[in-house]
Amino acid sequence: MNEIFNIIQIVIAVFLVVTILLQQRGAGLGGAFGGGGGEGGVYYKKRGMEKIIFAATVVLAILFILTAFIRMLI
Repeated sequence: MNEIFNIIQIVIAVFLVVTILLQQRGAGLGGAFGGGGGEGGVYYKKRGMEKIIFAATVVLAILFILTAFIRMLI
């Protein structure tokens, strides 16, 4: 049973890393140094694929934490 949770957690971790990297790609280098990235520091809504990737990242993070707790209890 523990091996199944190990495999599940590895798969979730890989997908989580991919979704995080996809989000970082869109941020641009200017954001790393405090620049607004051409947005002028104005808040904007996530739309389309960016919103889907963000939601997937949140869901995968929650699943990763839940599987970690389950593995700890077993």
